[in-house]
Amino acid sequence: MASPIDGGNVLITGASSGIGREMARQIAPRAKALVLVARRTERLEELKSEFAQKYTNLKVLVQPCDLTDQASIDTLLETVLGELGTIDVLVNNAGFGDLQIFDKAAWDKLDRMIRLNINALTYLTHKLVPAMVERKSGGIINVSSSFGMSFLPGFSVYIGTKHFVNGFCDALVCDLAGTGVRVTCVCPGPVKTEFNEVAQDAIRLPNPAPMEISAERCARESIAAFDAGKARVVPGTVMKIMMFMEAMTPDAFFRSLYGMQGKIMRKKAIERGV
Repeated sequence: MASPIDGGNVLITGASSGIGREMARQIAPRAKALVLVARRTERLEELKSEFAQKYTNLKVLVQPCDLTDQASIDTLLETVLGELGTIDVLVNNAGFGDLQIFDKAAWDKLDRMIRLNINALTYLTHKLVPAMVERKSGGIINVSSSFGMSFLPGFSVYIGTKHFVNGFCDALVCDLAGTGVRVTCVCPGPVKTEFNEVAQDAIRLPNPAPMEISAERCARESIAAFDAGKARVVPGTVMKIMMFMEAMTPDAFFRSLYGMQGKIMRKKAIERGV
């Protein structure tokens, strides 16, 4: 079955940087139209200009939007569907995390994280999937995280949102079986993006270099998995091996190991007055 990306209208959230921007670059030569969604308009316009020079037949819509606000999403969809008529592929890439011990984290930041990582993703999917089912064609790419299959201290809410995305995708694949609509859950490990600039705290955890991959590779492997109709992909060879090994190890081991790490993080946070 042909990929709905080819000759389709593709909406990408979080398209201004990182994985979302690389997905836009790799999808652009194949799509009929691209809808670039993020809060930073200037970066989206730069991407649009880049595509205008390379792909004269590609239609690009720049749509700044605060995805934590449902009314803004409604306005976004009204504008986009009014312009294009349909969306064939939805790439839910927007999201952020914050490295902070749970009881010391600010609720407004956690609330925004939940609204972006869970609510926006689920709402956009719910609004766009019915038309895909009716056309018997389309697809969803949900960018989750390897943390959706594991856990670590300091990221409790972020990890919780990614566990939701993984479970949501698994069930959605079953819900949409036989409809012609495909769903791919992307579970990357460390990727060279702006994530670490956003995930701020007094304590920083460096990305393990052997597991880190480029945003370009992450996007390439994710799109290839979607084209192949795979339900889940863990980009990067080393990360695939790590996640397999982790799945074979009892959770109790990691709770003990990460519990010790959590104690160290709390002690450092107290020493720094966080």
